[in-house]
Amino acid sequence: MFEADKKAIYLDNSATTKPDKKVVEAMLPYLTDFLGNPNSLHAWGQKAKAAVAEARQQVASLIGANATDIIFTGGGSEADNLAIKGAAWTLQGKGRHIITSAIEHHAVLDTVRWLGKQGFEFTILPVDKLGRVNPDDLDKAIRPDTILVSIMFGNNEIGTIEPIKELAQVCKKHNVLFHVDGVQAAGHINIDVKDLGIDMLTMAAHKMYGPKGIGALYVRRGVRLTPLVHGGGQEFGLRSGTENVASIVGFGKAAEIAKQRLANCEDKKLSVLRDYFIEKMEGLEEVRLTGARGDERLPFHTSFVVKYIEGEGMLLLLDACGVAASSGSACTSGSLEPSYVLLATGLDHATAHGSVRLTMSHETTKEDIDYVVENFAEIIAKLRAMSPFYKKNS
Repeated sequence: MFEADKKAIYLDNSATTKPDKKVVEAMLPYLTDFLGNPNSLHAWGQKAKAAVAEARQQVASLIGANATDIIFTGGGSEADNLAIKGAAWTLQGKGRHIITSAIEHHAVLDTVRWLGKQGFEFTILPVDKLGRVNPDDLDKAIRPDTILVSIMFGNNEIGTIEPIKELAQVCKKHNVLFHVDGVQAAGHINIDVKDLGIDMLTMAAHKMYGPKGIGALYVRRGVRLTPLVHGGGQEFGLRSGTENVASIVGFGKAAEIAKQRLANCEDKKLSVLRDYFIEKMEGLEEVRLTGARGDERLPFHTSFVVKYIEGEGMLLLLDACGVAASSGSACTSGSLEPSYVLLATGLDHATAHGSVRLTMSHETTKEDIDYVVENFAEIIAKLRAMSPFYKKNS
């Protein structure tokens, strides 16, 4: 994969994380020896069923929920779809208005827009320059026919943590369901769904050192959803299909490890490293942090815009240095479009083009950061030397 003498620093953990070795070890027996279908009555099936039950409890414990409130899905996007479509279809007799924000993941925004084509109405709330939703804006946007609000916990592109408890209180006041996309936050910050007042919470294992292709939706007891997938009635009738036992076991183990790390305040330790990274990067010319700071930011997350440079060039040169990163820009059909998240925070198109996201893991070191900053300084100097905009403005 990499040359033996080449530096390899993975800083794209918002996209996916490296599965913990203990997670892989926990999964292996369910890919080989313990092959039973959890719905079978024989010993192999009952072994698998018990493993799924244990994992359900482990995931529930991570967020202060009951095991019976956890629905396993094929990933975070499916969980978002189940929450939003499931609630909309169930409650359409009460109302057909949904509220979300301008910086949600496409799994939420595209789902809400799709429902808009099916006769539902929606409101997309603005955010401030740090990417925060104002609870007062939500309060004003709720109508008598509003049935659901969906706001993410922490943003994948800019790292901002939303005022979830305050938003939940607004929803409760109006008797409106509150769904939270917690994919970036779960396993990285302490979450208690009951204390926060969350009705539904989306999670994905591969964002917390677990396997890809497995997610979960917390559904508060009493909330009714219409299923997306019909069949054998698995997952309490909300997600039919034979359970992906090995991945569910891996998710459970990842949740257990995440809870231990949070108990050991490893999120706080990572926040210190994050702030060091931000300080070093902001010391470079025309490099600006995007999103919030301190406790309002995900502990592993840094993101920046670099003036007079496009993100794609930075990513390619970082990759040549052995550094994996990502950009808020998406290359589609040969054209580079600026991030809608950055535009929603008020950045102009030109500045938004120069975005880079560097997200850490518990394996990231201070030496890694120093290496990245040193090389990044050379990268932006090289790219700016070729930029007509930089020469014009300098």
